[in-house]
Amino acid sequence: MAKTQLNVRVDEATAEAARERALQRGVSVNRYIEELVLKDAGEVGQTFVEAAADFMKQYERVFAEEFGPDPGPARHPSADRHPRGAEGQPGTT
Repeated sequence: MAKTQLNVRVDEATAEAARERALQRGVSVNRYIEELVLKDAGEVGQTFVEAAADFMKQYERVFAEEFGPDPGPARHPSADRHPRGAEGQPGTT
């Protein structure tokens, strides 16, 4: 993957901490910062998923009262017209 250069200004203590942490991990400062950003982005996504699941759990009854029970996975309309294994259909004997 192509890399893009990003210049960031931080105070000296932050820069030194980044250098030390990168050295401890045996990676470059660039790689260390990249890993931090990727980890942070992943945590944000995971936090959203957990919050959405918690919300649905808390309000499941309200949704069921308003919209009815969960009908299960949606079926594709063509599944009823062309069942697999039907005579005359490709892939049957």
